[in-house]
Amino acid sequence: MRDEVDELVEAWTRERSDLDLAPVAVFSRISRLARHLDLARRAAFTQHGIESWEFDVLAALRRAGAPYELSPGRLLRETLVTSGTMTNRVDRLAARGFVERYPDPEDRRGVIVRLTAEGKTAVDGAFEALLEAEKTFLAGLPTKDRARLAALLRTLLAPFS
Repeated sequence: MRDEVDELVEAWTRERSDLDLAPVAVFSRISRLARHLDLARRAAFTQHGIESWEFDVLAALRRAGAPYELSPGRLLRETLVTSGTMTNRVDRLAARGFVERYPDPEDRRGVIVRLTAEGKTAVDGAFEALLEAEKTFLAGLPTKDRARLAALLRTLLAPFS
């Protein structure tokens, strides 16, 4: 089976046979797959009336488990955005009825962000749609190879964690 990256690598090999093109064969495929996955994510989220950034915040709250709440600082760490960005996002999600803020009982100056029932419904639906899309991406790969691929990607990603 051949793909467009094979053609790209062959062209570079013809033009620059002095270079080791093994990284191109790997990362060009990862990059292309990431673009396709991003489009599938957007479609899954749009189908449920939310945007990617909304999913990120709602999913962080949902993963926290009942009562589905986190401090803004914890949300920052979970979503890797700045404090100002998170404040804006929480404001917008609160305006949509997906989250609510309430005073932190352990810190009078702090607040807690909690997922509402509407937010839980939105994130659960979007997550289910995303999983279906991702299953489609993996359909051509045997189960044993999926676990192996996940382990190999973990090895590449671990130094950044």
